[in-house]
Amino acid sequence: MLEKKSIEYEKAVLIGVLNQYQDEDKVKEYLDELEFLTYTAGGEVEKRFVQRIDVPNPKTYIGSGKMEEVRQFVKENEIGSVIFDDELSPAQQNNIEKLLKCKVLDRTSLILDIFAQRAQTSYARTQVELAQYEYLLPRLTGLWTHLERQRGGIGMRGPGETEIETDRRIVRDRIALLKKKLAKIDRQMETQRGNRGSLVRVALVGYTNVGKSTLMNVISKSEVFAENKLFATLDTTVRKVVLGNLPFLLSDTVGFIRKLPTQLVESFKSTLDEVREADLLLHVVDISHPNFEEHIDSVNQILDEIDSSDKPCIMVFNKIDQYSPEEIDEDDLVTERTSAHFTLEEWKKTWLNKIGDKALFISALNKENMDEFRKRVYDAVRDIHVTRFPYNNFLYPEHLDEY
Repeated sequence: MLEKKSIEYEKAVLIGVLNQYQDEDKVKEYLDELEFLTYTAGGEVEKRFVQRIDVPNPKTYIGSGKMEEVRQFVKENEIGSVIFDDELSPAQQNNIEKLLKCKVLDRTSLILDIFAQRAQTSYARTQVELAQYEYLLPRLTGLWTHLERQRGGIGMRGPGETEIETDRRIVRDRIALLKKKLAKIDRQMETQRGNRGSLVRVALVGYTNVGKSTLMNVISKSEVFAENKLFATLDTTVRKVVLGNLPFLLSDTVGFIRKLPTQLVESFKSTLDEVREADLLLHVVDISHPNFEEHIDSVNQILDEIDSSDKPCIMVFNKIDQYSPEEIDEDDLVTERTSAHFTLEEWKKTWLNKIGDKALFISALNKENMDEFRKRVYDAVRDIHVTRFPYNNFLYPEHLDEY
């Protein structure tokens, strides 16, 4: 008889700050995202603490009064992790751990932890390990206390090398080794991409958890892992897709997120080569998310960082089946109507109207409007193919309907 498996979630507390750049709504939204990240990593949020503070405390990030409040809650409720929404300096992290006597993480280390869980291939694991070591290097102080100095022998007198110096040297050597390994894998992947011939390359890009992998599965009839969690996809997947009789390559890439750590963008530069070398981008957006416009800005910012913002792009607004606007009662004369109250038809008349035929509204899960999606992608891929091989235009009809 099979034993029933129960998942143990680690108790966690979230901490955010209000300042001139982040108002209450923004902080709530960031903490909602941080809570989803915590759940993805295997944690359960017990409470959130928010403090208004214009300049973070250089020692403990938040004020001493709020820190005491957190310490009491952590002690009484046996909390395993305290997670800050912003990046902590090594000194701050060390000071807070001494005060709270529990694990202290920031947004960066939480994302790195999720990436470590999700990495399947040797390539992804190497990228994550490199990012983790680069994050760990300035934070080594105080981790080890059992040795004071390494011993010298005859002819080796002198102060010797302190243990922290030894650890730093080991980590630096490991970083250098991983960079060499990644450079080698990059060359291999470049060769693989070169061997794909002259097929048009299409890449799915977008914020994390917008449904890129689900869309990939629908178009390519494959079984890429898809789950309602952040960063379900870490390894780039490439599939050959045929619409009508027109073949092209479709790649599913890692999702983006706000406040993405710099070392992660650096480490995953090579994974994002699929995006950099694509001929067409399908920018997938979760229209059911209340802040999807900010998600679009975050993705465009990262595309700009990897020199891919000028590529042909089709905006694919996914999850229309889950979209529901906020409602105002007929007798409510106080509440002001905002974009949160727009219906899909009203959204189409806003700035989305300027995109014109470059915007699509679909539901990948329920396969709504997929025929229109296939036609639009077919037309875009055919235009690129015919531009590249003008003598091939007679092979592919102008429209998918002509089959």
